[in-house]
Amino acid sequence: MADGCTADTGRLDLVVFSSLFPSAARPAAGLFIRERMFRVAQHRPLAVVSPQAWFPGQSLIRRLRPGYRPQAPAVEIQQGIRVYHPRFLSLPGLLRRLDGASMALCSFFLMRRLRREGARLIDAHFGYPDGDAATRLGRWLGLPVTLTLRGTEVPHSRNPVLRRQLVRALGAAARVFTVSGSLRQLALDLGVDASKTEVVGNGVDTHVFHPVDRAAARARFDLPDRAQVLISVGGLVERKGMHRVIDCLPPLMARHPDLHYLIVGGGGGEGDLRAELEAQVARLGLSGRVHFLGTLPPDALKWPLSAADVFVLATRNEGWANVFLEAMACGLPVVTTDVGGNAEVVCRDALGSIVPFGDAAALQQALDAALDKNWNRAAIIDYAQANQWDKRVAQLLRAFDALLAAPASSVRSAPAAAGQ
Repeated sequence: MADGCTADTGRLDLVVFSSLFPSAARPAAGLFIRERMFRVAQHRPLAVVSPQAWFPGQSLIRRLRPGYRPQAPAVEIQQGIRVYHPRFLSLPGLLRRLDGASMALCSFFLMRRLRREGARLIDAHFGYPDGDAATRLGRWLGLPVTLTLRGTEVPHSRNPVLRRQLVRALGAAARVFTVSGSLRQLALDLGVDASKTEVVGNGVDTHVFHPVDRAAARARFDLPDRAQVLISVGGLVERKGMHRVIDCLPPLMARHPDLHYLIVGGGGGEGDLRAELEAQVARLGLSGRVHFLGTLPPDALKWPLSAADVFVLATRNEGWANVFLEAMACGLPVVTTDVGGNAEVVCRDALGSIVPFGDAAALQQALDAALDKNWNRAAIIDYAQANQWDKRVAQLLRAFDALLAAPASSVRSAPAAAGQ
């Protein structure tokens, strides 16, 4: 998957460690991590280690579920940067609680080689299993670890076994980044010293996300000029809540007879509900009004976003949803649920509205109001432009520079107390 520009010199400062990262097998996975860290790579040379879950016989499961655990190549060059995909043993079910240890063991020799090439810092994403594995590797190899919490830590913190491993990883990290203030509070609740935490939200690339001609965008998707259009972008999984929006459409269409709904996205690691969503659409008599556009590359998303009037995501759990800023960069107000960091992104009424999760009446009412409102779309775009990636990357570089400049003994933290 060579789409790059900058040559890899072989010298390294840090290793990005995340099992969720784009690859030839899963090109849309973890794009927000690549967006952030490849910008860091313009200042600090890095490589990526993205472990891939595997167990003997999983190819048999793939016969029934073709998208189950697609295997990436062992190594790729992306934008001139090496991306490694070591396999680690991951057995389904209860044994998934061993993923952190397995991921660390199966990545050890690769990480040792990268340390010999100069790597002095591990930058891990997601508290478990990635953060657990990274802090184990950091201890074995004598490297400091930074850890970014992105939202999966909320349900993991409610699982007694995973909570212990999450607490241990957080305690062992030299620095804990979170993509939202709510996740920083979770880290504090789990015993992390406030002095080593920092909120670094996601950003948006306004060179990629910007409005294009509305009429041309609507023509591309065969939408009537006079239509009112809702849009959601995300994986077709229960958590993202497209089914919750579809349930709102029949009563909304009583007041907005020209309403259409665009759904951009496909299946992923959490499953694929497209068949169920299509059945729901047919059952509610919405054929021709709900449009499944499939997965689109980032540089194509501006077209459906520019064709729409309101962005909606009735999500169950989020850290900091990049797609909100991407929609705002195209001039769309956002209607979403009061979970995770959503209210930190949609932080004032001029940008959209926040509704309680699971309150179908409130969601319907908010969408009705959003479709009626005359939004100041220029102000929404200005807000997105104030949240570009440069500011976030500058934050990260300051933290990385401090850790890389400090003696190793001063940045490696001791694990938190057992059972905390």
